[in-house]
Amino acid sequence: MASAGAGTGLQLRSTVKKEGAVELSLVSIATPDPKPEEVIVRVDASPINPSDQGLLFGGADMSMATAAGTADNPVVKAPIPPAGMALVAGRLDQSLPVGNEGAGVVVQAGTSPAAQAILGKTVAIVGGAMYSQYRCIKAAQCLVLPPGTTPAEGASWFVNPLTALGMVATMRAEGHKALVHTAAASNLGQMLNKICIKDTVGLVNIVRKPEQADILKKIGATYVCDSSSPTFMDELTEALVATGATVAFDAIGGGTLAGKILTAMEIAANRNAKEYSRYGSTTHKQVYIYGGLDRGPTEFTRAFGMAWGIGGWLLTPFLQKIGFEAAQKLRERVAAEIKTTFASSYTKEVSLAGALRLEEIAVYRKQATGEKYLIAPNKGLR
Repeated sequence: MASAGAGTGLQLRSTVKKEGAVELSLVSIATPDPKPEEVIVRVDASPINPSDQGLLFGGADMSMATAAGTADNPVVKAPIPPAGMALVAGRLDQSLPVGNEGAGVVVQAGTSPAAQAILGKTVAIVGGAMYSQYRCIKAAQCLVLPPGTTPAEGASWFVNPLTALGMVATMRAEGHKALVHTAAASNLGQMLNKICIKDTVGLVNIVRKPEQADILKKIGATYVCDSSSPTFMDELTEALVATGATVAFDAIGGGTLAGKILTAMEIAANRNAKEYSRYGSTTHKQVYIYGGLDRGPTEFTRAFGMAWGIGGWLLTPFLQKIGFEAAQKLRERVAAEIKTTFASSYTKEVSLAGALRLEEIAVYRKQATGEKYLIAPNKGLR
Protein backbone atom coordinates (compact mmCIF):
# COMPACT_ATOMS: atom_id res chain seq x y z
CA MET A 1 0.00 0.00 0.00
CA ALA A 2 1.27 3.44 -0.83
CA SER A 3 2.37 5.12 2.38
CA ALA A 4 0.81 8.38 3.41
CA GLY A 5 3.05 11.40 3.09
CA ALA A 6 3.00 14.46 5.34
CA GLY A 7 -0.47 15.93 5.38
CA THR A 8 -2.06 13.11 3.36
CA GLY A 9 -3.83 9.86 4.10
CA LEU A 10 -5.43 7.00 2.28
CA GLN A 11 -9.21 6.67 2.21
CA LEU A 12 -11.46 3.88 0.91
CA ARG A 13 -13.95 5.18 -1.66
CA SER A 14 -17.01 3.73 -3.42
CA THR A 15 -18.25 5.02 -6.78
CA VAL A 16 -21.35 3.93 -8.69
CA LYS A 17 -20.59 4.19 -12.40
CA LYS A 18 -23.19 5.17 -14.99
CA GLU A 19 -22.49 1.99 -16.93
CA GLY A 20 -23.97 -0.03 -14.06
CA ALA A 21 -21.14 -1.01 -11.75
CA VAL A 22 -19.64 -0.09 -8.41
CA GLU A 23 -15.92 0.67 -8.16
CA LEU A 24 -14.02 0.41 -4.87
CA SER A 25 -10.59 1.97 -4.56
CA LEU A 26 -8.11 3.73 -2.29
CA VAL A 27 -7.56 7.44 -2.74
CA SER A 28 -4.86 9.66 -1.25
CA ILE A 29 -6.43 12.79 0.21
CA ALA A 30 -5.04 15.85 1.94
CA THR A 31 -5.46 16.01 5.69
CA PRO A 32 -6.60 19.56 6.51
CA ASP A 33 -5.27 21.68 9.32
CA PRO A 34 -7.88 21.54 12.08
CA LYS A 35 -10.03 24.59 12.78
CA PRO A 36 -10.03 25.85 16.39
CA GLU A 37 -12.82 23.44 17.46
CA GLU A 38 -11.54 20.46 15.43
CA VAL A 39 -9.04 17.66 15.89
CA ILE A 40 -7.24 15.20 13.62
CA VAL A 41 -7.74 11.58 14.63
CA ARG A 42 -5.42 8.84 13.39
CA VAL A 43 -8.02 6.15 12.77
CA ASP A 44 -6.67 2.85 14.09
CA ALA A 45 -9.82 0.73 13.99
CA SER A 46 -13.19 0.82 12.22
CA PRO A 47 -15.70 -2.05 11.96
CA ILE A 48 -17.50 -3.26 8.84
CA ASN A 49 -21.17 -3.08 9.82
CA PRO A 50 -24.14 -4.12 7.67
CA SER A 51 -25.04 -0.43 7.44
CA ASP A 52 -21.59 0.26 5.97
CA GLN A 53 -22.01 -2.39 3.29
CA GLY A 54 -25.02 -0.65 1.76
CA LEU A 55 -22.90 2.38 0.86
CA LEU A 56 -19.78 0.34 0.16
CA PHE A 57 -21.30 -2.08 -2.36
CA GLY A 58 -24.10 0.09 -3.74
CA GLY A 59 -26.39 -2.87 -4.34
CA ALA A 60 -23.86 -4.59 -6.60
CA ASP A 61 -23.66 -8.34 -7.11
CA MET A 62 -20.38 -8.87 -5.27
CA SER A 63 -20.26 -12.54 -6.29
CA MET A 64 -19.37 -11.16 -9.75
CA ALA A 65 -16.66 -8.80 -8.47
CA THR A 66 -13.31 -8.54 -10.23
CA ALA A 67 -10.04 -7.07 -9.00
CA ALA A 68 -7.46 -4.95 -10.80
CA GLY A 69 -4.58 -2.74 -9.72
CA THR A 70 -1.97 -4.10 -7.31
CA ALA A 71 -2.06 -5.88 -3.96
CA ASP A 72 -1.18 -2.59 -2.24
CA ASN A 73 -3.51 -0.44 -4.33
CA PRO A 74 -6.42 -2.63 -5.47
CA VAL A 75 -9.43 -1.59 -7.52
CA VAL A 76 -12.56 -3.75 -7.26
CA LYS A 77 -15.48 -3.59 -9.67
CA ALA A 78 -18.83 -5.39 -9.52
CA PRO A 79 -21.98 -5.11 -11.67
CA ILE A 80 -25.19 -3.59 -10.31
CA PRO A 81 -28.42 -5.22 -11.57
CA PRO A 82 -30.58 -2.87 -13.69
CA ALA A 83 -33.29 -2.80 -11.03
CA GLY A 84 -30.72 -1.77 -8.46
CA MET A 85 -29.45 1.18 -10.48
CA ALA A 86 -32.69 3.08 -9.88
CA LEU A 87 -32.03 2.93 -6.13
CA VAL A 88 -28.56 4.52 -6.43
CA ALA A 89 -29.34 7.08 -9.15
CA GLY A 90 -28.61 9.91 -6.72
CA ARG A 91 -24.96 8.92 -6.30
CA LEU A 92 -23.86 8.26 -9.89
CA ASP A 93 -20.17 8.99 -10.52
CA GLN A 94 -19.67 10.37 -7.00
CA SER A 95 -16.61 9.07 -5.17
CA LEU A 96 -18.00 8.54 -1.66
CA PRO A 97 -16.01 7.79 1.52
CA VAL A 98 -17.21 4.84 3.62
CA GLY A 99 -17.25 3.86 7.29
CA ASN A 100 -19.73 5.03 9.94
CA GLU A 101 -17.68 4.72 13.13
CA GLY A 102 -14.21 4.10 14.44
CA ALA A 103 -11.59 4.89 17.06
CA GLY A 104 -8.06 6.17 17.22
CA VAL A 105 -5.70 8.72 18.73
CA VAL A 106 -5.97 12.50 18.48
CA VAL A 107 -2.68 13.50 16.81
CA GLN A 108 -3.41 17.17 16.13
CA ALA A 109 -5.78 19.65 17.72
CA GLY A 110 -7.19 23.08 17.03
CA THR A 111 -6.63 26.01 19.35
CA SER A 112 -9.89 25.77 21.34
CA PRO A 113 -9.65 24.48 24.94
CA ALA A 114 -11.99 21.57 24.09
CA ALA A 115 -9.77 20.45 21.23
CA GLN A 116 -6.53 20.87 23.15
CA ALA A 117 -7.95 18.91 26.09
CA ILE A 118 -8.14 15.68 24.08
CA LEU A 119 -4.82 15.91 22.23
CA GLY A 120 -3.11 12.54 22.58
CA LYS A 121 -6.28 10.86 23.89
CA THR A 122 -7.79 7.67 22.50
CA VAL A 123 -11.26 8.56 21.25
CA ALA A 124 -14.22 6.97 19.53
CA ILE A 125 -15.81 8.90 16.67
CA VAL A 126 -18.75 8.74 14.29
CA GLY A 127 -19.65 10.75 11.21
CA GLY A 128 -18.71 8.83 8.07
CA ALA A 129 -15.43 8.47 6.15
CA MET A 130 -13.92 6.29 8.88
CA TYR A 131 -12.19 3.93 6.47
CA SER A 132 -9.46 6.56 6.36
CA GLN A 133 -6.02 6.88 7.87
CA TYR A 134 -6.84 10.31 9.27
CA ARG A 135 -10.13 12.01 10.04
CA CYS A 136 -10.74 15.69 10.76
CA ILE A 137 -13.70 16.05 13.12
CA LYS A 138 -15.09 18.41 15.76
CA ALA A 139 -13.80 17.78 19.26
CA ALA A 140 -17.40 17.70 20.52
CA GLN A 141 -18.05 14.64 18.36
CA CYS A 142 -15.29 12.64 20.04
CA LEU A 143 -16.01 10.26 22.90
CA VAL A 144 -12.93 9.98 25.09
CA LEU A 145 -12.46 6.32 25.97
CA PRO A 146 -11.54 5.18 29.48
CA PRO A 147 -7.79 4.85 30.19
CA GLY A 148 -6.43 1.53 28.99
CA THR A 149 -9.05 1.13 26.24
CA THR A 150 -7.56 0.29 22.84
CA PRO A 151 -8.95 1.66 19.56
CA ALA A 152 -10.05 -1.86 18.61
CA GLU A 153 -12.06 -2.12 21.85
CA GLY A 154 -13.71 1.25 21.24
CA ALA A 155 -14.24 1.07 17.47
CA SER A 156 -17.78 -0.36 17.58
CA TRP A 157 -18.97 2.14 20.17
CA PHE A 158 -21.82 3.74 18.23
CA VAL A 159 -23.92 1.67 15.83
CA ASN A 160 -24.47 -1.54 17.80
CA PRO A 161 -24.38 -0.23 21.40
CA LEU A 162 -26.65 2.76 20.79
CA THR A 163 -29.00 0.69 18.64
CA ALA A 164 -29.36 -1.83 21.47
CA LEU A 165 -29.89 0.92 24.05
CA GLY A 166 -32.30 2.63 21.66
CA MET A 167 -34.42 -0.49 21.38
CA VAL A 168 -34.84 -0.70 25.14
CA ALA A 169 -35.56 3.04 25.36
CA THR A 170 -38.16 2.79 22.59
CA MET A 171 -39.79 -0.15 24.34
CA ARG A 172 -40.11 1.87 27.54
CA ALA A 173 -41.26 5.08 25.84
CA GLU A 174 -44.07 3.24 24.03
CA GLY A 175 -45.33 1.47 27.15
CA HIS A 176 -44.19 -2.08 26.38
CA LYS A 177 -42.79 -4.24 29.18
CA ALA A 178 -40.50 -6.59 27.23
CA LEU A 179 -39.16 -7.01 23.69
CA VAL A 180 -38.32 -9.50 20.95
CA HIS A 181 -35.14 -9.42 18.84
CA THR A 182 -34.30 -11.39 15.69
CA ALA A 183 -30.86 -12.41 14.38
CA ALA A 184 -30.19 -12.29 18.08
CA ALA A 185 -26.76 -13.97 18.23
CA SER A 186 -25.06 -11.06 16.45
CA ASN A 187 -22.68 -8.70 18.25
CA LEU A 188 -25.62 -6.32 18.63
CA GLY A 189 -27.85 -9.12 19.91
CA GLN A 190 -25.31 -10.17 22.52
CA MET A 191 -25.05 -6.56 23.71
CA LEU A 192 -28.85 -6.35 23.95
CA ASN A 193 -28.91 -9.48 26.11
CA LYS A 194 -26.31 -8.02 28.46
CA ILE A 195 -28.29 -4.78 28.74
CA CYS A 196 -31.55 -6.60 29.44
CA ILE A 197 -29.95 -8.91 32.01
CA LYS A 198 -28.34 -5.96 33.80
CA ASP A 199 -31.47 -3.78 33.63
CA THR A 200 -33.94 -6.63 34.38
CA VAL A 201 -35.80 -6.32 31.08
CA GLY A 202 -37.62 -9.27 29.53
CA LEU A 203 -36.12 -10.30 26.19
CA VAL A 204 -37.14 -12.99 23.70
CA ASN A 205 -34.33 -13.92 21.30
CA ILE A 206 -34.97 -15.43 17.86
CA VAL A 207 -32.12 -17.20 16.06
CA ARG A 208 -31.90 -19.43 12.99
CA LYS A 209 -29.53 -22.17 14.12
CA PRO A 210 -28.99 -24.28 17.27
CA GLU A 211 -25.38 -23.12 17.55
CA GLN A 212 -26.57 -19.52 17.65
CA ALA A 213 -28.91 -20.41 20.50
CA ASP A 214 -25.94 -21.88 22.35
CA ILE A 215 -24.03 -18.58 22.04
CA LEU A 216 -26.82 -16.70 23.78
CA LYS A 217 -27.46 -19.28 26.46
CA LYS A 218 -23.79 -19.16 27.43
CA ILE A 219 -24.08 -15.44 28.22
CA GLY A 220 -27.21 -15.92 30.31
CA ALA A 221 -30.12 -15.49 27.89
CA THR A 222 -33.35 -16.94 29.29
CA TYR A 223 -35.61 -17.12 26.23
CA VAL A 224 -34.06 -18.26 22.96
CA CYS A 225 -36.26 -19.54 20.12
CA ASP A 226 -34.79 -21.26 17.05
CA SER A 227 -36.87 -20.44 13.95
CA SER A 228 -35.63 -23.65 12.28
CA SER A 229 -37.26 -25.78 14.98
CA PRO A 230 -40.55 -27.55 14.10
CA THR A 231 -41.94 -26.31 17.44
CA PHE A 232 -40.80 -22.70 16.91
CA MET A 233 -44.25 -21.08 17.09
CA ASP A 234 -45.14 -22.93 20.28
CA GLU A 235 -41.83 -22.01 21.89
CA LEU A 236 -42.15 -18.38 20.79
CA THR A 237 -45.68 -18.12 22.13
CA GLU A 238 -44.69 -19.51 25.52
CA ALA A 239 -41.78 -17.06 25.73
CA LEU A 240 -44.15 -14.19 24.92
CA VAL A 241 -46.61 -15.33 27.57
CA ALA A 242 -43.80 -15.50 30.12
CA THR A 243 -42.32 -12.08 29.32
CA GLY A 244 -45.33 -10.12 28.09
CA ALA A 245 -43.30 -8.84 25.14
CA THR A 246 -45.40 -6.84 22.67
CA VAL A 247 -42.72 -5.07 20.61
CA ALA A 248 -40.14 -6.68 18.32
CA PHE A 249 -37.07 -5.39 16.51
CA ASP A 250 -36.43 -7.37 13.33
CA ALA A 251 -33.07 -7.45 11.56
CA ILE A 252 -34.28 -9.86 8.87
CA GLY A 253 -36.87 -7.71 7.10
CA GLY A 254 -38.02 -9.99 4.32
CA GLY A 255 -39.96 -13.22 4.55
CA THR A 256 -42.61 -14.34 7.00
CA LEU A 257 -40.91 -13.91 10.38
CA ALA A 258 -42.41 -10.50 11.25
CA GLY A 259 -45.91 -11.87 10.64
CA LYS A 260 -45.20 -14.95 12.72
CA ILE A 261 -44.08 -12.76 15.62
CA LEU A 262 -47.31 -10.73 15.47
CA THR A 263 -49.36 -13.93 15.30
CA ALA A 264 -47.59 -15.38 18.34
CA MET A 265 -48.09 -12.10 20.19
CA GLU A 266 -51.83 -12.29 19.45
CA ILE A 267 -52.04 -15.87 20.70
CA ALA A 268 -50.16 -14.88 23.86
CA ALA A 269 -52.41 -11.86 24.42
CA ASN A 270 -55.53 -14.04 24.10
CA ARG A 271 -54.21 -16.72 26.42
CA ASN A 272 -55.85 -15.08 29.43
CA ALA A 273 -58.62 -13.19 27.64
CA LYS A 274 -61.88 -13.10 29.62
CA GLU A 275 -64.12 -12.93 26.57
CA TYR A 276 -63.95 -13.56 22.83
CA SER A 277 -63.65 -10.64 20.39
CA ARG A 278 -64.08 -11.04 16.65
CA TYR A 279 -61.59 -8.19 16.20
CA GLY A 280 -58.84 -9.84 18.21
CA SER A 281 -57.10 -8.59 21.32
CA THR A 282 -56.94 -4.89 22.14
CA THR A 283 -53.28 -5.23 23.12
CA HIS A 284 -51.14 -3.30 20.63
CA LYS A 285 -48.47 -5.42 19.01
CA GLN A 286 -45.59 -3.75 17.15
CA VAL A 287 -42.77 -4.98 14.90
CA TYR A 288 -40.01 -2.55 13.91
CA ILE A 289 -37.83 -3.59 10.97
CA TYR A 290 -34.35 -2.15 11.37
CA GLY A 291 -32.29 -4.38 9.05
CA GLY A 292 -32.42 -6.19 5.74
CA LEU A 293 -30.68 -9.54 6.02
CA ASP A 294 -33.46 -10.82 3.74
CA ARG A 295 -34.00 -8.34 0.90
CA GLY A 296 -37.18 -10.05 -0.29
CA PRO A 297 -40.75 -8.88 0.37
CA THR A 298 -42.07 -8.76 3.91
CA GLU A 299 -44.91 -11.28 3.98
CA PHE A 300 -47.57 -11.80 6.63
CA THR A 301 -51.02 -13.28 7.03
CA ARG A 302 -53.34 -11.13 9.11
CA ALA A 303 -54.04 -13.51 11.96
CA PHE A 304 -53.35 -11.05 14.74
CA GLY A 305 -56.44 -8.88 15.14
CA MET A 306 -56.51 -5.15 14.47
CA ALA A 307 -54.24 -3.73 17.18
CA TRP A 308 -50.86 -4.01 15.49
CA GLY A 309 -48.24 -2.14 13.54
CA ILE A 310 -45.23 -2.75 11.30
CA GLY A 311 -42.77 0.05 10.69
CA GLY A 312 -39.15 0.97 10.27
CA TRP A 313 -36.70 1.94 13.01
CA LEU A 314 -33.33 3.64 12.56
CA LEU A 315 -30.81 4.84 15.11
CA THR A 316 -30.22 8.38 13.81
CA PRO A 317 -33.89 9.46 13.88
CA PHE A 318 -34.20 7.92 17.35
CA LEU A 319 -31.26 9.97 18.65
CA GLN A 320 -32.65 13.13 17.06
CA LYS A 321 -36.00 12.47 18.71
CA ILE A 322 -34.67 12.05 22.25
CA GLY A 323 -32.36 15.07 22.04
CA PHE A 324 -28.72 15.77 22.79
CA GLU A 325 -28.79 15.40 26.58
CA ALA A 326 -30.54 12.02 26.57
CA ALA A 327 -28.32 10.77 23.76
CA GLN A 328 -25.22 11.92 25.63
CA LYS A 329 -26.24 9.85 28.66
CA LEU A 330 -26.43 6.79 26.43
CA ARG A 331 -22.97 7.54 24.99
CA GLU A 332 -21.54 7.92 28.48
CA ARG A 333 -22.96 4.54 29.46
CA VAL A 334 -21.32 2.98 26.40
CA ALA A 335 -17.95 4.47 27.35
CA ALA A 336 -18.25 3.26 30.94
CA GLU A 337 -19.15 -0.30 29.89
CA ILE A 338 -17.08 -0.56 26.70
CA LYS A 339 -15.16 -3.61 27.96
CA THR A 340 -18.17 -5.41 29.44
CA THR A 341 -21.72 -4.84 28.21
CA PHE A 342 -20.62 -3.31 24.92
CA ALA A 343 -17.55 -5.41 24.17
CA SER A 344 -17.30 -6.46 20.51
CA SER A 345 -15.50 -9.43 19.01
CA TYR A 346 -14.04 -9.67 15.52
CA THR A 347 -13.18 -12.55 13.24
CA LYS A 348 -10.36 -10.76 11.50
CA GLU A 349 -8.48 -7.47 11.30
CA VAL A 350 -7.51 -6.24 7.84
CA SER A 351 -5.80 -3.21 6.34
CA LEU A 352 -7.53 -0.82 3.94
CA ALA A 353 -6.11 -2.80 1.01
CA GLY A 354 -6.99 -6.06 2.73
CA ALA A 355 -10.63 -5.01 2.94
CA LEU A 356 -10.67 -4.88 -0.88
CA ARG A 357 -9.33 -8.38 -1.46
CA LEU A 358 -11.95 -10.53 -3.12
CA GLU A 359 -11.45 -13.43 -0.73
CA GLU A 360 -12.09 -11.15 2.26
CA ILE A 361 -15.12 -9.49 0.64
CA ALA A 362 -16.59 -12.94 0.04
CA VAL A 363 -16.51 -13.56 3.81
CA TYR A 364 -17.68 -10.30 5.35
CA ARG A 365 -20.38 -9.50 2.78
CA LYS A 366 -22.34 -12.56 4.01
CA GLN A 367 -22.97 -10.76 7.35
CA ALA A 368 -22.84 -14.14 9.06
CA THR A 369 -22.81 -14.56 12.83
CA GLY A 370 -19.22 -14.66 14.03
CA GLU A 371 -17.78 -13.16 10.84
CA LYS A 372 -17.39 -9.49 11.82
CA TYR A 373 -14.37 -7.71 10.33
CA LEU A 374 -12.34 -4.80 11.68
CA ILE A 375 -10.41 -2.45 9.40
CA ALA A 376 -7.15 -1.05 10.72
CA PRO A 377 -6.49 1.86 8.29
CA ASN A 378 -2.91 2.40 9.50
CA LYS A 379 -2.07 -1.30 9.77
CA GLY A 380 1.58 -1.92 8.89
CA LEU A 381 2.29 1.76 8.19
CA ARG A 382 3.86 2.91 11.43
